[in-house]
Amino acid sequence: MNTSQKIRVVILGAAGRDFHNFNMVYRDDPAHGIIAFTASQIPDIAGRRYPPSLAGPLYPQGIPVVDEQELAALLRRERVQQVVFAYSDVTHAQVMHLASIVLAQGADFLLLGPERTQLKAHVPVIAVSAVRTGCGKSQTARWLSRLLRSHGRRVAVLRHPMPYGDLAQQAVQRFTTRADLDTAHCTVEEREEYEPHLALGNVVYAGVDYARLLTAAEQDADVLLWDGGNN
Repeated sequence: MNTSQKIRVVILGAAGRDFHNFNMVYRDDPAHGIIAFTASQIPDIAGRRYPPSLAGPLYPQGIPVVDEQELAALLRRERVQQVVFAYSDVTHAQVMHLASIVLAQGADFLLLGPERTQLKAHVPVIAVSAVRTGCGKSQTARWLSRLLRSHGRRVAVLRHPMPYGDLAQQAVQRFTTRADLDTAHCTVEEREEYEPHLALGNVVYAGVDYARLLTAAEQDADVLLWDGGNN
């Protein structure tokens, strides 16, 4: 399909659910062309690119990540037809403020549903989630991991990505020791989330490509424990 015939799409994100939605819905879809991701919440993401190794053969140059503050200008300049909202920790009013910016430029404003974005696991999954940060999700996940291990279950903990480093290298990460954290050059924020699980003997998975992450984690565990924040 000629590039000019593709539906031109921008994905609004925070370097997490936006990448997942792209991987699940758009990466291999020749009918849509992703013009850019936008950056919000996560520092130092704007100005980078979603790398070609993750973006797939339809995007040999990768995909740029643009500051969300530039959204209106980006939509006009690139003649964008659809905008997909794909992050959390925001109020309804903030979501609809962004929708108003998008609609004022003539584009559609979309939310992708579970049928197209959820992965199917082949082992049981327990998800610990909440409406915002600081609710005690990680403590609950650690308590559940101890309970499951006391019943003889092998537990793999899945964490949401913290994409501060090289996204290609962070496609799928597996941690069993603190030395693994050193090798991956984990930040202090990542360490404070991963180390308590490692101290309990849990295997921790994190990364950007959740289909590959899930496949790998299923080989390690009888139960998957999603300690993934509010996404």
